[in-house]
Amino acid sequence: MRIILIRHGDPDYGKDALTEKGIREARLLSERTCRWEGITDIYCSPYGRAQATAAYSLERMHKEAVTLSWLHEFDYAIDDPVTGRHGVPWDLMPGYWTEIPDLYDKEHWRRTDLYRSNPALLPAYDNVCESLDKLLSSYGYRRYHNYYRTDHPETPSGQDATIVCFCHLGIILVMLSHLLGISPVVLLHSFYIAPTSVTVLATEERTPGNASFRVQVMGDTSHLRIGNEPVSASGYFTDTFSR
Repeated sequence: MRIILIRHGDPDYGKDALTEKGIREARLLSERTCRWEGITDIYCSPYGRAQATAAYSLERMHKEAVTLSWLHEFDYAIDDPVTGRHGVPWDLMPGYWTEIPDLYDKEHWRRTDLYRSNPALLPAYDNVCESLDKLLSSYGYRRYHNYYRTDHPETPSGQDATIVCFCHLGIILVMLSHLLGISPVVLLHSFYIAPTSVTVLATEERTPGNASFRVQVMGDTSHLRIGNEPVSASGYFTDTFSR
């Protein structure tokens, strides 16, 4: 099975829409996606910027997307203990979060006061994990401890399935934390995926009935380079490398 995760184009967050640059990015992305073959299903966040990004590709691919409410951005606000900023649960100062060993642990990050400060955050994280597993189970991949089994008696194998999700930086990294067994705090603070970037995971099924997801490509923006469109730094604190 293959999962393709696409971040929306350069955003106008105030309007939950795309900037003019974001529209150019989405159009260049559609030049890439329209050549993809064997796409089984396409899913999309309910947020406007993701829907607008997907629309260009869907038109070129002659496909429709299913909107999944849980694919919205993981925007459960917390108070930054250093800056006082009330906002997304990442972008913390490295001098703060790197000094807390629990934040590096895929389970122990849950018990920190910081991520318990918003009572909606941990249930929302669990809902994303459960919803993702429910989606994967519909293709025959059933969660077993920290990997997946494909011997579900009621569902045909989805080994050849390829699904595409148009969504957001935060939710993509949250999903990766579940699929890969990595603390979401580490992913959210140590990885950047640019607007319209493409991240690809595929299952390795080296023994019958057992599957684990492995990242093949992360944050690829080759379609922007081909179209001479600079990579957006939206959500990033330094210059992007576009060459």
